Amino acid sequence: MTRTTKLLAALAATTFLVAPAMAANVPDGVTLAEDQSFTYRVLDEHSSVDPQIVEDVSGSEIVRDLFEGLLTQTADGELAPGVATEWTPNEDNTEWTFTLRDDAMWSDGTPVTAGDFVYAWQRLVDPETASPYAWFGELMSIENAGAIIAGEMEPSELGVEAVDDHTLVVHLSAPLPYFAAMTTHASTFPSPSWVIEEHGDQWTRPENLVTNGAYTLSEHVPQERSVRVKSDTYWDAENTVLETVTALVINDENQALTRFLAGELDRTEIPTGEYPRLAEEYPDTAISFPRLCTYYYNINLRENGPEALKDVNVRKALAYAIDRNVITDQILQGGQIPAYTFTPGATANFEVPSVEFGEMTQAERDEMAVQMLEEAGYGADNPLELSILYNTDEAHRELATVISQMWQQKLGVQTTLDNMEWNTFLDARGNGDFEIARAGWCGDYNEASTFLDLMDTNSGYNDSAYSNPEVDELLAEAKTMSDPSANYTAIEEIVAEDMPVLPLYHYAGVYMLNPQIQEWPVNNVEQNWYSKDLYKVAAE
Repeated sequence: MTRTTKLLAALAATTFLVAPAMAANVPDGVTLAEDQSFTYRVLDEHSSVDPQIVEDVSGSEIVRDLFEGLLTQTADGELAPGVATEWTPNEDNTEWTFTLRDDAMWSDGTPVTAGDFVYAWQRLVDPETASPYAWFGELMSIENAGAIIAGEMEPSELGVEAVDDHTLVVHLSAPLPYFAAMTTHASTFPSPSWVIEEHGDQWTRPENLVTNGAYTLSEHVPQERSVRVKSDTYWDAENTVLETVTALVINDENQALTRFLAGELDRTEIPTGEYPRLAEEYPDTAISFPRLCTYYYNINLRENGPEALKDVNVRKALAYAIDRNVITDQILQGGQIPAYTFTPGATANFEVPSVEFGEMTQAERDEMAVQMLEEAGYGADNPLELSILYNTDEAHRELATVISQMWQQKLGVQTTLDNMEWNTFLDARGNGDFEIARAGWCGDYNEASTFLDLMDTNSGYNDSAYSNPEVDELLAEAKTMSDPSANYTAIEEIVAEDMPVLPLYHYAGVYMLNPQIQEWPVNNVEQNWYSKDLYKVAAE
């Protein structure tokens, strides 16, 4: 009996996990707007619409419309069927079986099969793809993923198989009880092999792109706009209400607000510090809610990084001297939370630990910061000089300016500010061409490991190049523990002592949202929103 046959036999007596399908839920008596369009602002050009290449939040928002993975999320962040209608693990969470719906179809009329997921997942970890999210396949504990990424095994040896067109079986190298939640991430979405083989790296152009989601890509003008339109081949097209969704690239947040108030946008981020005023003037339009995200600064700990930053006293002095309450309460003013740990308190089943510097008063932190920097040999006679790299945005610039002033006034640190366009910035940060660089991390799934795994030596997004064997060991242990909370607390405490990153604040979603747009998932801290679940009501 083969491994697959044994698994299927065992599953025959197992109750599958089944959840209701999600779609736009328009209550009786609601009058819909004639114009079912949704137009929103993004700060930068997205990185890609290729599921295995996309690496940014705005790109993932587009990909979630164009492609559908095994599972999706409800407005409350609970798992819901996507292409898969049923999913279940074996007894020790090392093998997962997904049953695919038989009415899922690509936009060219080709049925979506388990083989499309096998192809996509092999493509994700294949070194030739050069996916910035290849590490996610290893993080999911898929059998042989690490060896394939390292070039030691062929992609065909990845622990995922299509038993038949509608049965996908995934073999894991370690128990992972939250594995199903990880399949809502864009990197795990299916890809059409025949289209990629025909068009190569041009397959994502609108005229070539074939998708299996609720929308197709009708237009893409780089640095300007991306337009997706409702797909008639999507299995739930009948319940998809929005016809057109447009992302407009607007670099200036104040210009975006002006265009929102002029009726050109249905959603935009509220400019820094403007939420209190706008909430009073537009109580039905200005919204703020917790996000599963952390804003922080990376410190370059590579060989080519600044010598001064290799001294933990310097790193801790910089962290301590930042008054996070000033940032959240006086500058941002949108419901953001000061961050002294990397993982947000909004994370499921995570209790924020009490790290030492987070328990001090700001005056105590400032006093210690001065002492630590002096111990490192820096002061008025030998000022520390640093640069902060950030991607072009007024809010990032303002925050970097305030932090540099804090460092100057309290520590005598002389700071220069460097800004870059988004994709250039990503390359520089990923290659270590910086001293200190801004970063934001939003959870790929709702569990503390989605944040703390960035502290692993081999993480693909460990842009500080931080390495601590004890942290690596604690992370590895956590993956097989039924309750890893003690490990997570220990990791946060170690990171607070090593200070490879400077956590600044935990995000809030602070938007101006057209009240006509209904069902925005404010209770989903991951903010995995799907245009198919939204609709626009008629104006009053």
